Amino acid sequence: MKYKLICLDMDGTLLSSPSTISEENRNAVLQAYNKGIKIAITTGRLFTSAKYYADLIGIKVPIVASNGAYVREKDREEVIYKSSLNDDQLRRIYEVIKKYDLLTYFNTHDTLISESVVGESHGYKVNNKELPEERRIKFDEGTDFKEAFKRHEGEILKAICVEEADIDRLMKAKAELRQYKDLEVVSSWTNNFEVMNAGTSKGNAVKNLAEMLGIKQEEIICIGDSENDLSMIRYAGLGIAMGNAPDEIKKEADYVTDTNVNSGVAKAIEKFVL
Repeated sequence: MKYKLICLDMDGTLLSSPSTISEENRNAVLQAYNKGIKIAITTGRLFTSAKYYADLIGIKVPIVASNGAYVREKDREEVIYKSSLNDDQLRRIYEVIKKYDLLTYFNTHDTLISESVVGESHGYKVNNKELPEERRIKFDEGTDFKEAFKRHEGEILKAICVEEADIDRLMKAKAELRQYKDLEVVSSWTNNFEVMNAGTSKGNAVKNLAEMLGIKQEEIICIGDSENDLSMIRYAGLGIAMGNAPDEIKKEADYVTDTNVNSGVAKAIEKFVL
């Protein structure tokens, strides 16, 4: 099979640490790209953050950000797709996070919104220190969410809720939000869940992107490691799970590669593409 599109998750997949792409991964992606294969970054992160890592690879690629809520070419202003949360959805999410007292961030394509001041060790703030101002992620922090919802009306793509100590409380909140049919609720790690508009997923975004590019389903490789990657792993002609993925993700995949710290992306690309 000649594959024409490779879709790569970032955290736990392309990145070997929260801020590093291994040389093996970078070289393999570049070689595939130079062979004429389309590459797409598919992530739960903000577009601005994903763009930074695409720049590190050194290629022009479409970016599927915020779990598919925002799709855009890296170097173009044109937005391919956007799915924002409306006022009623934001109100219901707000009620649940307050009920369960969860640390929560909302985001637009370029701004992280937080009621508390975000610590300097947060990955986005660490990256900002290395970037010129026009490429930094913006922070609307120490703010009242209800006021922030008004300021960013029509632009909020996702909420991410985090709880380290009481996972049972986190899962109760996740289950409560999943009762709303107009919300999509998935986790990208064991200590969080993310909330988007219903129908928003990496799988749907990959499908729409492939149709726009004229690429068939069987010509697509998708690689990921978490629950929010399942939709694209299931959709792909070849769905690949990382070696560090939970067993339930591996069971859904067509192939399991090595871990992210051992450049599993490079090994998969070398096996199936190069």
